Amino acid sequence: MSTSAISPAVPTTVPSAKTAAPAVHAKSQPASAGASAAAAISAATAALKEATETSAQTTKEAAAGDRQAQKLLAKQAASRIDVKA
Repeated sequence: MSTSAISPAVPTTVPSAKTAAPAVHAKSQPASAGASAAAAISAATAALKEATETSAQTTKEAAAGDRQAQKLLAKQAASRIDVKA
């Protein structure tokens, strides 16, 4: 009895929810594409700076607490030990 009253209400609300979702998706795609491109450019710039960094700069950054520089110095030190052994 009460289920027959609920059944007609469900189909009328579901299509309106499905219709509204693509409109929201279409608007958010260009904004996220621009943000994604900017993030990729920023990451590429950071990678280039890290790749062209001098060993003196890496040592300075490691002393200041930069974990990436510390890891790189440790890796280089380990490779020197392997060569000597």
